[in-house]
Amino acid sequence: MLLYMSNGSAGTKSTPLHSVSVAGAVVREDGRLLAIRRADNGTWELPGGVLELTEAPEAGVAREVLEETGIHVEVDELTGVYKNTTRGIVALVFRCKPSGGIERTSVESTAVDWLTPAEVEERMAEVYAIRLLDALDGSGPHVRSHDGRQLITHQ
Repeated sequence: MLLYMSNGSAGTKSTPLHSVSVAGAVVREDGRLLAIRRADNGTWELPGGVLELTEAPEAGVAREVLEETGIHVEVDELTGVYKNTTRGIVALVFRCKPSGGIERTSVESTAVDWLTPAEVEERMAEVYAIRLLDALDGSGPHVRSHDGRQLITHQ
């Protein structure tokens, strides 16, 4: 995981550590959405992972989706920025179109499936489902924070 922090002097507050991840909201022509069941914790999420230091966000999305699902994608646009305030992860989510490949699992995924929006809401925790649903609404990019379990509303 890539972590960054400032070079604050002694006695000053340092910048929090963060990592940047990317995820693909892959939407098929029939409106179904690509999802994986993660191997490490069994939860359903979008395919994605940590952005490498020298990698452009769009290239990282395409790489992560292919690695985890076997699906090649064309990256369309940024649809949301999501911060996990507990773990210090900032996730950039991009809407993508499938452009080839065959669904398969990987060391990071135990299942790959194309879900309807209703199935996304049933299978995924709200903090992950909202990323796919935001990608469908076309009014982004959205900016949201969560603590790993629930969305944090700002007033």
